[in-house]
Amino acid sequence: MKPPLHPYIVLAVALLLPGMGQVLNRQPVRGLIFVCFAVLLGGFTLKTAAPDVSFVGKVSGALFVWAMAVLDAYKVARIRHAVWQHRNDPG
Repeated sequence: MKPPLHPYIVLAVALLLPGMGQVLNRQPVRGLIFVCFAVLLGGFTLKTAAPDVSFVGKVSGALFVWAMAVLDAYKVARIRHAVWQHRNDPG
């Protein structure tokens, strides 16, 4: 059985590209859902934020979903890697 990617690799990719951590974890639909919600929530906060709010405040909805996607991808990668190690432990 092919080993899953190391969790740190999944974490690095998830930090750079939202939703790609889930794709690397073989959950492409979940990654697409995270990207869609990031776009929707980002667009909503962009349109509803007051004009004097900073850029980070205007896209805070997208940043929140992105952060949840990163945490989710890393958690799933850690679990998959630990299960693989346990199954392939010679002892």
